[in-house]
Amino acid sequence: MNAQDIVSGRYRIERHIGRGGMQDVYLAQDILLESNVALKTPQPGQPDKRFKSSAKISARVNHHNVAKTLDYIEENGRLFLIEEFVDGDNLENKLKTFGAIDPHLAARIFLHVSKGVAASHHAGVVHRDLKPSNIIVEHGINLHELKITDFGIATLTEEVFDEAAREGDITRSTSGTIRGALPYMAPEMMFRQPGEHPGASVDIWSLGAMMFQILTGKVPFGVYLQAAVNVQNRNREPWPDFMTSNPQYKILAQQLQSLVEECLQYNVADRPTADDVVAKISNLCFIGVDRKVGSVTNLIQNGYSGFIDGDDGVTTFFSRESVYGSKSSATPGKRVCYSNFPGSPRDRGHPIIVIE
Repeated sequence: MNAQDIVSGRYRIERHIGRGGMQDVYLAQDILLESNVALKTPQPGQPDKRFKSSAKISARVNHHNVAKTLDYIEENGRLFLIEEFVDGDNLENKLKTFGAIDPHLAARIFLHVSKGVAASHHAGVVHRDLKPSNIIVEHGINLHELKITDFGIATLTEEVFDEAAREGDITRSTSGTIRGALPYMAPEMMFRQPGEHPGASVDIWSLGAMMFQILTGKVPFGVYLQAAVNVQNRNREPWPDFMTSNPQYKILAQQLQSLVEECLQYNVADRPTADDVVAKISNLCFIGVDRKVGSVTNLIQNGYSGFIDGDDGVTTFFSRESVYGSKSSATPGKRVCYSNFPGSPRDRGHPIIVIE
């Protein structure tokens, strides 16, 4: 499609903004309401007979942490899904900047995602393809605004997985959708047989796999076929020592580790529901203060503490005990993400993540 094309006499294409394993995504202008929307259409060769069914199902989900399905169109032999446009970036790209995210910010992300998943499960919708690239977050580093996308192709995704299962081995599929999903895919989905339809618990496994990556900077089982082999052999990355070696993060990190372990249970019956996950995270104590970005300028006290010059012009004091990850990483010149709190003679920074 080209810029200025009009769909259904209402949606004017502005530009192409994304491509997944199954669809192209365009930024479009709703001429009637004078607002931006995301216009999605299946890529050539992708099955489309259940696209309409997917749209109807996903339209049931109404939650702040889920991108809302607004419209469905069949025109000139093409199918279009109109979805709420979220101005931001996907979580996959954010993780490339952050690396391992401290337990406080990670808990907030986990809470928002699990609330969106819980709302969809209450509406009878299973995503089946939860992964960081399907989660859109606001620009910048605060990550307050977070929405799960592509519930609109939940049924279509199931069809792709079912077709791969009929071919004999879903884990060896060349489908971009399946390859991208494998690092977060539940074992009952990976090794499903034709006609088997795993339920809501597959999203819980995906939640756990994403949370592991957010906290550690690594996917728990590797990527592509390696992920399938490691899931089958129950060979998972270990929790890194830095998560619990620092007393300032230890308790919350252990609580989140325990919840992730529950989500990554092989026995489906042993996994929590999305409501359980929401309730457990809601009972945790974590910092929800806005984040800032700045640069470490110099270290004092034999490198035990130092100062950050914030991009907002405020200088903040920090202790290396507040750095999540390798304490030696916060060296002069490094860019860091942090919260700051009133102090004298300087504000105090905590938590701190090195982002460059």
